[in-house]
Amino acid sequence: MNHGEIVSFLWAVADLIRDTFRRGQYQDVILPLTVLRRLDCVLADTKDRVLKRQAELKGRGLEDMDAQLRRASGFAFYNTSRYDFDKLLADAPHLAANLRNFIAGFSPNMREVLERFDFDNTISKLDEAGLLFQVVERFKKLDLHPDKVDNPTMGTIFEELLRKFNEALNENPGEHFTPRDVVHLMVDLMLVGDEARIRRKGVVSTVYDPCCGSGGMLMITKEHITLGLGKNGDVLRPALNPNAEIHLFGQEVNPETWAVSKSDLFMKDPTGRDADNIAFGSTLSRDRHAGRAFDYLIANPPYGKDWKRDEDTVRAEHEKGAAGRFGPGLPRISDGQLLFLLHLLAHAKSPKEGGSRIAIIMNGSPLFTGDATSGESEIRRYILENDLLEALIALPEQLFYNTGIATYIWVVTNRKAVERKGKVQLIDASHFDQEVKRGLFSVQMRKSLGDKRREIPLDKAQDVLRVLASFRDGETRTVAK
Repeated sequence: MNHGEIVSFLWAVADLIRDTFRRGQYQDVILPLTVLRRLDCVLADTKDRVLKRQAELKGRGLEDMDAQLRRASGFAFYNTSRYDFDKLLADAPHLAANLRNFIAGFSPNMREVLERFDFDNTISKLDEAGLLFQVVERFKKLDLHPDKVDNPTMGTIFEELLRKFNEALNENPGEHFTPRDVVHLMVDLMLVGDEARIRRKGVVSTVYDPCCGSGGMLMITKEHITLGLGKNGDVLRPALNPNAEIHLFGQEVNPETWAVSKSDLFMKDPTGRDADNIAFGSTLSRDRHAGRAFDYLIANPPYGKDWKRDEDTVRAEHEKGAAGRFGPGLPRISDGQLLFLLHLLAHAKSPKEGGSRIAIIMNGSPLFTGDATSGESEIRRYILENDLLEALIALPEQLFYNTGIATYIWVVTNRKAVERKGKVQLIDASHFDQEVKRGLFSVQMRKSLGDKRREIPLDKAQDVLRVLASFRDGETRTVAK
């Protein structure tokens, strides 16, 4: 099955649970069980080895087995329960208790992740409704072993599920899951011009996303650098540096989404390093990566979402001036997008440390809102007077799944090339001809996905990069001085 078929298979679980769970509660069942089934499949090859090693260490009276059991599993986590999905279904009368035993058998670092799902209550609800066996049985039918579903595909599956859940809830209208075509373009724009730097032998680079969701932007950045881009076995673009050491960092405020991101990264990185770097909590009021600076920073912050819950901390940092993240100014409290941009700038490396590159996508509000004395205007003034904005790319409408609004990619850096100093490149990639269903930089999709009716294929993304590289005035670009 391809990722679309797998998502449809998982979403069909709703047919089993719709009389017990409201539409907005489907994720309480589907998301944790998808993660558990993936973990079950990932650990299957070494499960017996872990259990055997645990018995040996117990026999020797050893209490701290964590490091050795990680080594036995081949991952930064493990499971010491005797149960897997096969054994769970073989003892139907005790399924609820055994499923809890299975979850409790995970290593402490993975249990911390799974606890964010608050799945224990869901187990009880499914059991009381007589649905637990049917639901677990359905997940057992899905083979999510890495040999069948590779890591990039699994990441896409998680993103698709989260998008569908978000649409079902309809409670977070400002949160727009970033389509893969848009992420690929953002990553290209963030990395462009740094190819020689990335190809250096022994290079170590850091990537940061302050509102990382399921971790898609982080992983795609890493894949662009170390794996390249391929489709159906064809290499569309080679890796920049397969041997580059890329460290990922992020933060996410939604507990379930954070759990998906962290568990997915645990499965992708045997050392667990990247997963350990994904922090939980509100980035604006509780910066879990304070004091760190990163090479590459990327974000899609919530559009038009207020920052009332973070107001005290944000205003306190603003009062610190240059010593805080938000010294240049504060936007109106109804929209925190520019706060995330200031936050990214606060985490950029200084030019003496090599500087940083940033790609952030926002709607039109940060560009156009506010008069000359407003906080928005002061932030824009700060960015321009410090020559931080390299390029601004206007994208076509109808690129996102749950909104048709226009969006803009800001490319920001504190190490502009000499010829770009004192200038900002404006690229209009928004043009779209309704008659031919094509634009200079986008095409009409054969089938819409929610509000997403247009996409930016690889060749069109390359056209954007060529316009950026040409750095001259023309029909679709303006160099503002």
